[in-house]
Amino acid sequence: MLELSDGARITAAIVLLAVVGIESGGFFLLKVLAGRAPATDFQKAFFRAGHAHAGVLVTLGLVCLVLAEATVLTGFWHWLGATGVLVAAILLPGGFFFSAMGAGRTRPNGFRVLFPAGAAFLGAGVVTLAVGMFLS
Repeated sequence: MLELSDGARITAAIVLLAVVGIESGGFFLLKVLAGRAPATDFQKAFFRAGHAHAGVLVTLGLVCLVLAEATVLTGFWHWLGATGVLVAAILLPGGFFFSAMGAGRTRPNGFRVLFPAGAAFLGAGVVTLAVGMFLS
């Protein structure tokens, strides 16, 4: 059985609790899609995308956290391989939600800068982890 470090175990526990936040976002999304919360078509699309990215990236991030424990990566590289996807799980959905905020919004606002930052962490995290898996 794979032993998790204390850091990985605590990080996983925090992320699992954060799933409740994703769940509450799902309830809000249902209100929007049912017409009980006003939103433009643009906002509906971005809220849907943000919710989907949050769920998928948190799931992938937990897998990466566990896989990183089986590598020879250390220091910064271990941190990036273990948590890069989890950082992206904050930045990318945040980009969708925050850039769509505001009554009647039909285009993304300045929070769209979170998209390239999230994409960078996603790519760097999975590539670093893959290299670490090859080296182990």
